[in-house]
Amino acid sequence: MLINCVAYQEGKKLSDIPVADISEYLKLPETFVWVALRDPDQSEIAVMQEEFNLHELAVEDAARGHQRPKMEEYGDSVFVIVHIVELNGDELCAGELAIFAGPNYVLSVRRDANQGFLGVRARAEREPHQLRKGSGFVLYALVDAVVDRYFPVVDALESELESIEDHIFGGVGEQRGNIERLYALKRKSQVLRHAVIPLLDAISHLYGGRVPEVVVETQDYFRDVHDHLLRILGRLDAVRDTINTAIQVTLSMVAIEENDISKKLASYAAIFAVFTAFAGIWGMNFEFMPELKWKYGYPLALATMGGVCFYLYRRFKRAGWL
Repeated sequence: MLINCVAYQEGKKLSDIPVADISEYLKLPETFVWVALRDPDQSEIAVMQEEFNLHELAVEDAARGHQRPKMEEYGDSVFVIVHIVELNGDELCAGELAIFAGPNYVLSVRRDANQGFLGVRARAEREPHQLRKGSGFVLYALVDAVVDRYFPVVDALESELESIEDHIFGGVGEQRGNIERLYALKRKSQVLRHAVIPLLDAISHLYGGRVPEVVVETQDYFRDVHDHLLRILGRLDAVRDTINTAIQVTLSMVAIEENDISKKLASYAAIFAVFTAFAGIWGMNFEFMPELKWKYGYPLALATMGGVCFYLYRRFKRAGWL
């Protein structure tokens, strides 16, 4: 689906243009065309390929989707793929943004993502001095917008981790739920890591040393994006390490709980073993047992069993087993 198709000249918006006129505007001096698509079908991609003369391999990747974040050069143009990570309730959803940037055009193809980039276009149009840098600045603005959206996701992951940590030392029986939540959080952090790590490598090719002609004037901006990605990766590493530690602590808490239960069971078993032992002795049917003919034998047996059991109970209680 076509979202926007706009021509710009010397940093200022000329007008929205029909797709069929794209090739004509590309011939104008100091002019570039910025087109945005969302979940396009094969026919729409084919039209853009013809209008912009896009490389068939890049078009194939954009049409297929589910690509790893990367940056590729095709002649005087670049092809960049970034992952859009969004919070959908308690789940993380990963979409994709494929960007074709040439000397006089930018084509963005968004897939499986609800949040658009109209704000990016509006911001760029308010800064004509930046738009004069051409398609390189638009490429930066789009990538920067995607990376900026990673920060709230990291904040949400850290907040969820703090919440789980508060419950680790909670009541007995909660540890299984804590472990399940920790593993679910670990999977979420991996979704974002898979978006950040490959993108770090891709962005590193857009500043310093030899860079594509399209981004020569915007190298400093891409260096800033790279710094943002490093900050995000550092926070993700901290989250991952804390999750691993929390899992170990939770498993230790489970072992402690099980040990406490074993102690209680062993203590009560020892107490009832006294009853069993005395009852077994006095329950033997021998004729010549002194207690059998004594009228206080039965109360004495009960008192002895009760006294010994009470003594054992007090000892186990002081030892912390009960």
